[in-house]
Amino acid sequence: MDRRPVTLEEVARIAGVSRATVSRVVNGVATVDRELRQVVEQAISTTGYTPNRAARSLVTRRAGAIGLVLPEEGRTVHDPYFGRVVSGVLPVIRPLGVQLVLTTGDHREVVDDIRQHRLDGVILIHTHGADPLPRQLIEANLPVVLAARPVRPMSITYVDVDQAAGAALAADHLVASGCRRLATITGPLETPAGQDRLRGFREAAARHGLPEPVVVEGDFSREGGAEAARRLRGVELDGLFVASDLMATGALPVLRHDGRRVPEDVKVVGFDDSSPATESDPPLTTVRQPVEDMAAEMARLLVERVERPDRPVSSVVFAPTLVIRRSG
Repeated sequence: MDRRPVTLEEVARIAGVSRATVSRVVNGVATVDRELRQVVEQAISTTGYTPNRAARSLVTRRAGAIGLVLPEEGRTVHDPYFGRVVSGVLPVIRPLGVQLVLTTGDHREVVDDIRQHRLDGVILIHTHGADPLPRQLIEANLPVVLAARPVRPMSITYVDVDQAAGAALAADHLVASGCRRLATITGPLETPAGQDRLRGFREAAARHGLPEPVVVEGDFSREGGAEAARRLRGVELDGLFVASDLMATGALPVLRHDGRRVPEDVKVVGFDDSSPATESDPPLTTVRQPVEDMAAEMARLLVERVERPDRPVSSVVFAPTLVIRRSG
C-alpha cells in the first residue's frame, strides 16, 4: 500500500513550531530565524516531506529550481572543486523542495530561464573579466550569487575565501621550512583567484626579505600544472607554491622526472585541499578552502535574494587554513 504524503502539520509537530513557520521555511522566506530554519529543515528531512512544487509555483510564480552555472570548458569533469560545490549546495536547498540545475548554457539562455520562471536564480562559478553574464544579471535585477569576488567592481553578492591570505600561509610555511628560492605556478591571471593568490604569495615573500619569486602561469588543470613545471626547468628553487592541488599533481611527476626530490630538494604547497592532495605522491601540504561551507552560504544567500530581490548586496569571505602533509 502506498504511503500517504507527509503534511505540513506533521512537519510542524515534529519541529515543535507552527504550520505557518514551516510554510515560510518551505517557501524560502528569508526572515525566518536561522536556528529555527535549521530545526524545520531537520524535521523535513526526518519526515521525508516533499513540497507540492506545481501547486507552490502557481502561488509564488517560482520555478522551485536554481541554476549552478559552470565553466563551458572541460574542467568540470576532472576538477573535484565542482563536485564539492554541489555537495555544499544540496543540503541547503533539498529541505526547501528546490531543485539544482547544472548548466553551461549561453548567457541569453540563463537570463531567459530566470525571466521565464524556469529558474529562480543562479550561482555563477568561475567567471573571468570578459564574462558579460554577471553584469547582465545585475542590470536585469535578477537573483544571482557569484562564487568569487568579481573581477571588476560591481554591485553583486559573492562568497569567497581570502585568497591572498591563503597564498601567504603557503609562503610563510615554505620560509619556515628553510626555503629561500621560491617559485609559483599561478592560476589563470585573468581570474580573481589567480590574481589574489599571486599577490598574496609575492607580498609574503617580500615581507620575509626574499627575492621576487619566479612566476609561471598555469590554468588550474593537471596538464597545465605539468606544462608549467616543465617551464621551470633550469630554475633554481627550493620552494614551490602551486595555486591548485590539481595543477600540483601534474607538476610533481615533472619535478621527479627532472631529478628534483619532493620534499628533499623542493618543498611543494598546493591550494584547495581537494582529493588530489591526499592521493598525490607524496601527499600534498596545501591551503584549505572550505568549499562545501562556502557553497552552502552561496545557496542560503541566493534563496534570500529570491525571496527579497531588493535586499542589499553582500559578501562573505571565509578564512583559509594550512594542512601539512609530506610534500613540504
